[in-house]
Amino acid sequence: MDARISVSHVGGSVAVPPSKSAAHRAVLCAALADGTSHIDNIAYSDDIRATLDAVAQLGAKITRAEHRVTIQGCGGGFATVTRPVFCNESGSTLRFLIPVFSLTAQKIRFTGAGRLFARPQEIYRALFEKQALRFEQTPDSLTIFGRLRPGVFTLPGDVSSQFISGLLFAAPLLESPSTIQVLPPFESRSYVGMTLDALARFGIQATEAPGPGGKTILTIPAPQRYLPCDLAVEGDYSQAAFPAVLGALTGGVTVTGLAARTRQGDRVILDILRRCGAKFTAVEGGFRFERSLLRAVPIDLADCPDLGPVLMAMACFCSGTTVITNAGRLRLKESDRIAAMQAELAKLGGRVESSGGTITIDGGALHAPAEPLEGHNDHRVVMSLTVAALAAGVPAVIRGANAVAKSWPEFFDAMRGLGARVELGE
Repeated sequence: MDARISVSHVGGSVAVPPSKSAAHRAVLCAALADGTSHIDNIAYSDDIRATLDAVAQLGAKITRAEHRVTIQGCGGGFATVTRPVFCNESGSTLRFLIPVFSLTAQKIRFTGAGRLFARPQEIYRALFEKQALRFEQTPDSLTIFGRLRPGVFTLPGDVSSQFISGLLFAAPLLESPSTIQVLPPFESRSYVGMTLDALARFGIQATEAPGPGGKTILTIPAPQRYLPCDLAVEGDYSQAAFPAVLGALTGGVTVTGLAARTRQGDRVILDILRRCGAKFTAVEGGFRFERSLLRAVPIDLADCPDLGPVLMAMACFCSGTTVITNAGRLRLKESDRIAAMQAELAKLGGRVESSGGTITIDGGALHAPAEPLEGHNDHRVVMSLTVAALAAGVPAVIRGANAVAKSWPEFFDAMRGLGARVELGE
């Protein structure tokens, strides 16, 4: 699908979708609980659908309504898994569920789409091989066989917090306590905080404490039982970044649906915008952004990699030179997000250079692209390019715009609600 963007006057209010990160965690905890949970304010993006379908294969019973899902958990009584577990392109689904599905002691084959199996899984491979469990990966699938055993797990903190969270979900159901030692630097720490919060809401005890040599020690008593819980998923700050940046560049945009107090690490978008000189005020349930003259500031993506693409787009409008560091993990997402954004922003006249995990962007005027922009099958790339074109006031065509279904299927409707003139078609 192509998105054809015309020059538009943007302004108004937009409600952000529910946090995908929080929804993954709530769905998985509810599926493991001994009882029935109700999760409100849920959006059925491709990634959340993948997690819901996967936990149904564990034995959870799923009842979907428009903005609510009811989950009767399996309570540790796992079903026989008779077909591959399809994770689509969701790294969270795959990495959260590998340790959990190992508890079934069955041979499990995970499949997916896009670049899912190009993303590193060596952390789990090493853990499984250390316990003499089967772990085999091909370009299009991953197979495990054998039940994970409790113990001391040592993980690097600078690869992906999803491995840590996956072990945290499984460890309470093991037969004795486990310890996870996270080696420094501990990046994306806030995501592990979200996991610990979700576990606590579903009755699971786990503690975090500093350890020797800068380690972080997570201790999980076992065996424990997940308890059912009713909750509403909070709004997603990583998605709020798109209309927030657009509002800071064009003015008059109110972003709603956000919790003032949250463990979401991507709330740092507000701090980054403030440092850049953005003017915004708190309103009930969100923030109102006014047009601002932005300046370049150093940006560290160690704890907020999902913000990378939209911050690259924003940097093109900042006076001076923006240097973004610790961005290496962007190369291992649905696309190589650094290369993708560098190539597409160049079509708009953006001056972007990169070396490894460091990105340098010189601010300056953008122009209409002479050829279509490519979405690189990446939802965050498509949304970031949309923001860039609207903020620059130039027409553009973005190919592969349907990638937004991965996390925000209604993204273009939301942009139209702000006055953006967007036509979708083949």
